[in-house]
Amino acid sequence: MKLVVLTSDKGIPDEASVLNALFSNGLMNLHLRKPLFEIEDYRKLLDLINPEYYDRIVVHFHHELCGEYGLKGIHLQEKIRVGLTDNLPNYISGFKGNGYSVSSSFHQPQEIEDCKISFDYVLLSPVFDSISKFGYEGKGFNVRQLTATVIGMGGVNEHTVQKTFNLGYKGAGVLGGIWNSEDYLKSFLAIKKACDNVVKLKIE
Repeated sequence: MKLVVLTSDKGIPDEASVLNALFSNGLMNLHLRKPLFEIEDYRKLLDLINPEYYDRIVVHFHHELCGEYGLKGIHLQEKIRVGLTDNLPNYISGFKGNGYSVSSSFHQPQEIEDCKISFDYVLLSPVFDSISKFGYEGKGFNVRQLTATVIGMGGVNEHTVQKTFNLGYKGAGVLGGIWNSEDYLKSFLAIKKACDNVVKLKIE
């Protein structure tokens, strides 16, 4: 089961070292999402991350950093995707044509079904009550009928990974499940183990 970790909106002490530790312990998909960062702030953080992990990083903003650092790909926030209107297909093909992954965020299963664009995967939230956003109530969306690769977000931690899989999600997107904990690495490893166990159950 695919595990996607989103960075905290807030600053994390010695964040690059924390991210390097997650990577070295098996993190394969990191979404670098810092809404308040300017492009130079992104560069400062990326410069402190081990370059061997750049091909595991997807950026939500300042998409030009993909080419600059050789990152994995880009993610389109819902607002950005909608705002591109008729330019969306060309914008996406420009990145896909250069070998980058392209994903996007959605908040209703029907919107995914109606979308004419083929993304590598999509994030759908909130599945369960959010850990990082107070009052953000989960919808328990069942996505078994969707053909897209849907990653479930919102309230995902080691205790809800199996439920996420049972609802038809092909992956788990994690934010508060790691960054709202006291031990980031311990929480990540627990969630990763839960995702690995789901895969084993699927095979058996």
